[in-house]
Amino acid sequence: MLKQNLSTSIVQKLSPQQIQFIKLLQIPTAELNTRIEEELEINPILEEGREEKEKEKDEMSNSESESTDDEYDDEPEIDMEEEISIEDYLHEEEINGYKMYGDGATREEDKEIPLPMSTTLNESLLVQLGFLGMDERQKMIAQQLIGSIDGDGYIRRPIEAIVNDLAFSQNVETTDEEVEQILKKVQYFDPPGIAARDLQECLMIQLKRREDDSDINEVAIRIVENCFEEFTKKHYDKIKKKLDATDDVLKRAVNTITKLNPKPGGESGGAFVQRQYIIPDFILANNNSKLELSLNSRNAPELRINQTYAEMLDTYSKSDKKDKKIKETVTFVKQKLDAAKWFIDAIKQRQQTLLKTMNAIIEYQYEFFLEGDESKFKPMILKDIADKISMDISTISRVANSKSIQTDFGIYPLKYFFSEGISTKTGEDVSSREVKHVLKELVNAENKKKPLSDDKLEKLLKEKGYKIARRTVAKYREQLGIPVARLRKKL
Repeated sequence: MLKQNLSTSIVQKLSPQQIQFIKLLQIPTAELNTRIEEELEINPILEEGREEKEKEKDEMSNSESESTDDEYDDEPEIDMEEEISIEDYLHEEEINGYKMYGDGATREEDKEIPLPMSTTLNESLLVQLGFLGMDERQKMIAQQLIGSIDGDGYIRRPIEAIVNDLAFSQNVETTDEEVEQILKKVQYFDPPGIAARDLQECLMIQLKRREDDSDINEVAIRIVENCFEEFTKKHYDKIKKKLDATDDVLKRAVNTITKLNPKPGGESGGAFVQRQYIIPDFILANNNSKLELSLNSRNAPELRINQTYAEMLDTYSKSDKKDKKIKETVTFVKQKLDAAKWFIDAIKQRQQTLLKTMNAIIEYQYEFFLEGDESKFKPMILKDIADKISMDISTISRVANSKSIQTDFGIYPLKYFFSEGISTKTGEDVSSREVKHVLKELVNAENKKKPLSDDKLEKLLKEKGYKIARRTVAKYREQLGIPVARLRKKL
């Protein structure tokens, strides 16, 4: 039998302003400008620019400055019905004239960032295709091949699949042999090594295109062609025996190969990659050993509430309040005033939270920010900062996510400063960042003919006082992008 019962319960729900704040907090400065533009488009009451009274204050001398309250004396009093009370919206100077500044930081002039003109890889290859004088059929096959090239310059799609693609999508009947012939022509486009199907073919294309008929280049070709597996595993003794080459010749040939480009498409930073610019969220300056932090406010314009809508509400107060259309208009204006007020509040709260969190991080890692020495890092987790400023860990996580700081010695993501601790012989905890720094120095100083294994690195770190396991050494080495000892070996 179904019954209806009434019960009371306490449920926590986020207010619209809290949701607004959470969304704004986790986006970086580079995206904040876009978010503000979106809000300006959907809310006519929110607009960019400074209040007229703010401009007048800047022009007036200190002796002739007037109080903010006096500026509202001439505004008409608005007697509204209780359900449409908008007095708070018209007399909040903090909201109406709120400026998007950091703590005492001087606003820099907005400057256009010059973006370099660049040609995409696909466009460059199609231009080169135009010089071959192919017929329409061959050109369609070549275009299909060029379209199959991935970001680092390889064609990893099988030739048989490309033949099928041409048949089904372009209605071009062809064979594997014909596609191979056209592929060979595409492979001689610039940059050298483009359209290869694997690394071995990529290196072979580059070696054969080199204007070098010396014995060294010939040995390099033989290494890639006949000893590629031994080369990738750095089994140089086997290569030397197989090719009957001297140590000097082998060393010079290997040096030639290692100077080739394994990613001709430029995915790792070539000429055809669209350049990206990092916009730091914070700027830290060292002024005579005094650290000064400011927010980068270039992408956060000044916001205000459009006072024109106050006149609409004034008109309403003098009109027949029983008019349904006028009431609907005022309700709409009130909703937009709410939204504008909430948005500006959220932006302001975002800035305060960012500065509060970053100041705590700087205070915690003060020695590092003072000198830029990674050995000065202290172990620090999200909870340490959350406890320090009495905030939730999730809030600190949102601040650290996708944010960066510009210092005198480089730009760092905020996540860089968080690390677990490693115990030393003295019982003191040190940052894993410090251990990685020492590990990197050990690898850089090793004899490349006999590189240090993880076991030896573990022993050396323990000799320096760090209590660390071999598997931890391997993990840190991988995080630093350092290959195993065998792959670090050089002739």
